[in-house]
Amino acid sequence: MSQIKGPAIFLAQFMGDEAPFNSLPNITAWAKSLGYIGVQLPSWDSRIMDLRKAAESKTYCDELKGQTNGLTITELASHLQGQLVASHPAFDELFDVFAAPEVRGNPKVRSEWAIEQLKLVIKASANLGLPVTPSFSGALLWPTIYPWPQRPPGLVEEGFKELAARWKPILDMADKYGVDFAYELHPGEDLYDGATFERFLEATGNHARVNINYDPSHFILQCLDYVGFIDVYGSRIKAFHVKDAEFRPSARAGVYGGYLDWKQRPGRFRSLGDGQVDFKQVFTRLTAVGYSSWAVLEWECCYKDAAQGAAEGAPFIASHLIDVPKKAFDDFAGAASDTARNRRIIGLS
Repeated sequence: MSQIKGPAIFLAQFMGDEAPFNSLPNITAWAKSLGYIGVQLPSWDSRIMDLRKAAESKTYCDELKGQTNGLTITELASHLQGQLVASHPAFDELFDVFAAPEVRGNPKVRSEWAIEQLKLVIKASANLGLPVTPSFSGALLWPTIYPWPQRPPGLVEEGFKELAARWKPILDMADKYGVDFAYELHPGEDLYDGATFERFLEATGNHARVNINYDPSHFILQCLDYVGFIDVYGSRIKAFHVKDAEFRPSARAGVYGGYLDWKQRPGRFRSLGDGQVDFKQVFTRLTAVGYSSWAVLEWECCYKDAAQGAAEGAPFIASHLIDVPKKAFDDFAGAASDTARNRRIIGLS
């Protein structure tokens, strides 16, 4: 049996107002027909769930489970709410669309709303028996990512101090309910690579609920060692988005993309198998470090249609799941333990 569970699919990119994408029963029937056995739910989408009801009622959560056509709910994703915990003023208007209409245009109230939403996600996750929520961290420092103009001393430390202060009450509540936050390390967030994750972890006092949603596609676009990352941070990886990407720099543009659209920029998200991620190594290293939760397709591609990407995703993930061995491959050549024999072999009487 595989140590990693799957295949599962994140439903956010597929939700719509037309069947079969307009309700939990309909979209899970569609996902099941493609071979998926799990679904990650966008907690912000009212077409699929009432988050407040899920936080307040285990009965309602049991009813949700009964609407999934036998598929397992893997996690409640909370990316959009996490994004709004902290936002630099440069992005306030752009991010307003993620918030409820009544809190738009007021960053302080919007942040308070987002924090309350995350607390609902924690309670709903507990009611559903889910131990992790993939999320975003939000960002106060992102406009200063390039060190020009020169960052004044203490700016980065102050930014992470404030970010941690906003998250600490949420993380403490998550600890009370036994739920991990798995931050998707993503450009646009203050947590976008290993170094920034470590800064945040330290700023929260190494909080046990600060963890990682591993997504190699974002690391391809940053030219980061996405396989080595697993060995370094494996104990903190609590969720896994299976998403592909490619980075093909040219004489015109590189990592920063030149303000080009997704088809023209060097770094692009691709359907599984169409990009540059070495998924055989990714699944191998995740298995080696003991990751045992879900492999969840997050589909994004600038060339291929979503329906084709989803259909190809389930068998792709299934083909990469590793059945862990019940015995070592060289057991046939072994012998029973014998202390006296071992001492003779190394020259001891």
